[in-house]
Amino acid sequence: MARSLNKVMLIGNLGAAPEMKTTPSGTKVARFSIATNRQWKNQSGQEQEKTEWHRCTAWAKLADVVEQYVKKGDRLYIEGRIEYSETESDGQKKYWTDINVQEMVMLGGSGGAEGGGSGRGGWSGPSRPKSSGPSDAELAQPDDDLPF
Repeated sequence: MARSLNKVMLIGNLGAAPEMKTTPSGTKVARFSIATNRQWKNQSGQEQEKTEWHRCTAWAKLADVVEQYVKKGDRLYIEGRIEYSETESDGQKKYWTDINVQEMVMLGGSGGAEGGGSGRGGWSGPSRPKSSGPSDAELAQPDDDLPF
């Protein structure tokens, strides 16, 4: 059987303070938006720029890290998977595309250099906080993989 892959990697800036919630079972959820920019020259040579906004959701221990350390304007590396959903309100269907965050690296504040792992935090290697959603197995893991 063929394998498949659903993976997203983004480097961008947080647009607003993360929104924190707790599920009825007690799992923390952090929701936030990351802005990425693309620049190019059109056929007449004029500079063009487009900003894309990506809705992101982090769960459990990774949501704790987001709550404690991430603020508006921070530059982040996000790795996760795309998930699609729909809601209905007043008879209108709305469709959503979310990034379910599995790994995150804080690259520094909004004034930081492109890329790089220095600045206000920066996890690398196996000690990076991970989350794949509110699975019972993950929630039962000890906290010894946190970077502090």
